[in-house]
Amino acid sequence: MIIGLDIGTSSTKAVAFDLHGEVLAQHGITYPILTPQAGYYEQDPNEIYEACINSVREVMSVLREKYPDETLQGISLSSAMHALIVMDEEGNAITNSIIWADQRSEAVAAALKETPEGLDLYLKTGTPIHPMSVLCKIRWMKQHAKDTFERAHKYIGIKEYLFFRLFGNYVIDHSIASTTGLFDIEHLNWYEPALSAAGIQSNQLSEPVAIQHTMHLQDAERAAELGVPVGTPFVIGASDGCLANLGVGATHPGIASVTVGTSGAVRVISNNASADQKQRVFSYLLHPKQFVVGGAVNNGGVLRNWFRDTFMTELTHLPEDINTSRLFDEVINSVNPGSDGLVFLPYLTGERAPHWDANAKGVYFGIQLQHTKGHFGRAMIEGMLFALYSVALALEETTGPIHTIYASGGLARSPVWVQILADVFNKPVFVKETVESSAWGAVLVGLEALGIKVNAEDHAAVQSEADSYVPNKEHHLIYMKNFRQFERLYDKLKDEF
Repeated sequence: MIIGLDIGTSSTKAVAFDLHGEVLAQHGITYPILTPQAGYYEQDPNEIYEACINSVREVMSVLREKYPDETLQGISLSSAMHALIVMDEEGNAITNSIIWADQRSEAVAAALKETPEGLDLYLKTGTPIHPMSVLCKIRWMKQHAKDTFERAHKYIGIKEYLFFRLFGNYVIDHSIASTTGLFDIEHLNWYEPALSAAGIQSNQLSEPVAIQHTMHLQDAERAAELGVPVGTPFVIGASDGCLANLGVGATHPGIASVTVGTSGAVRVISNNASADQKQRVFSYLLHPKQFVVGGAVNNGGVLRNWFRDTFMTELTHLPEDINTSRLFDEVINSVNPGSDGLVFLPYLTGERAPHWDANAKGVYFGIQLQHTKGHFGRAMIEGMLFALYSVALALEETTGPIHTIYASGGLARSPVWVQILADVFNKPVFVKETVESSAWGAVLVGLEALGIKVNAEDHAAVQSEADSYVPNKEHHLIYMKNFRQFERLYDKLKDEF
C-alpha cells in the first residue's frame, strides 16, 4: 500500500491506496484562506504543515487497525501551485504562504505582460504573466516590501516547506518549478532572465529535482508524529494539476481533464509546450518533454460555497448527517437549462485563463421578476462552466480538438454539475469511482520512483455506464446562446472592472 498526500488550497488529504488503485483509507483536514486586506490571499504554512502530519497519522492509524499485515511502500506528494513563502537564514517563515488567488502584484504583472520581455518569459517558462506567479510576487515584493525582500534567504512553495521541515533540505520538483515563471521548461534549470526580472539569484531558490526524487525519513521524532516507520520513502511528486491528468488517464491527444476544486482547470497532455502568442494557456511539466497544457480559472468551488453560505444559509445550519450538496443540487435542477436568460460572469476573485484579468468582477445580467434563488444558483454554475469552456476553446486552438473529458475534483461528486458540464462542452464526460485524481496521480509517480511496476492505463478512469454522461444537444444549443452573450458581456465590461 502507498499514500498519496495531496496539499490543496482548501484542504490536505492523505489517501491510502492498494496497488490496484482501491482506496483503503483517507483523511482530510481543511484550513482557511486569510485575507488581511483587499486583494491579499494567504494561508498559514504551519497550519498546512500540521494538516499534512495529522492527515497521514490518521490514515496510518486506520491502516494499522484494518490492514496490520500490509507494508507501507511510501508516501508520494501532490500540491497546489503558485504559493510563495519567504524563509529567513535561520529557516523561519517570515511570510504566510501567498497563494495563487493573491492579487497584490496585479499592476506589476500588467506592466510586464505588455513588454517583449514579458512575452519571452512566458514562452521560455510556460507560465503566463499574472499575479498568481511567483515571479510577479517577488517582483512586487522588491518594490513594495523591501524589508522582507532584503531578509529573504529562500523563496519556496508549500511542498518545499513540508520537505524542509521533514528533511532540512530545500528541493523543488520540476513540475512545481515550471509553474513559478522562473524555470526554463526546456533546459530544466532556473532561467536567468526571469531571475533578473525578479531581482534574485538562483541560490535563493530550491534545488530543482525530478518528480521521482525520493528521500527517506530517518528522523525518529518526525516519523513518530506521522505514525510511519523510520526510513519511509517520500517521493516529491508533482503539481496537483499535472497529476490530475495522470490520475484520470487523460494522457492522450484529444482527452482533456476538467478539475474543479476551490478553483478549476482544463488541461491536456502534449509532447510540446504551447507557443500561444496570445498568452492564454500555460505549459507545465509532468515529465521532461511531456507538458500539461491548459488554463486555470480562479472561480470554481469557491463560487458554490459563496452562493450557499450567502444565499442558502438554511443549508449551513442543518445537521451534519444531512447531504446538503444533494439539497443544493435539487434547487439547481429545478430550473431550466439556460436559467431563463439569466447570465453570470463568475469572476468574484478576478480571473486567470484565458483573460488573465485580475481586475475582473462578478456580474449577474438579465435579472427579471421571474428569476428566483434557484435561477441565480443555476446561472452561477453555468457561468462557472462557461469560464471553463472558454479555456477549452483557447486550448483547442493551441493543441487540437478535444473529444473526451474526464472530470475530477470535489464538484465531480455532483451528477447535476457533471451533466451541465457535458451539455455545455457537448462532449462525453467520464468520472472515476474515486475523484481523488491528484492523490492517485501522485501514487502512480511514487510507484514508478520506488520501482513498483503498474500499468497506469489499467487503473485510470474506467468508463462504466454509471460513470458516463452523454451531452444533451438541445441543452447545448441553449447554453451556446447564453455563452455567446457571456463572452460579449466580458468584452463590453472589462474596461469598467
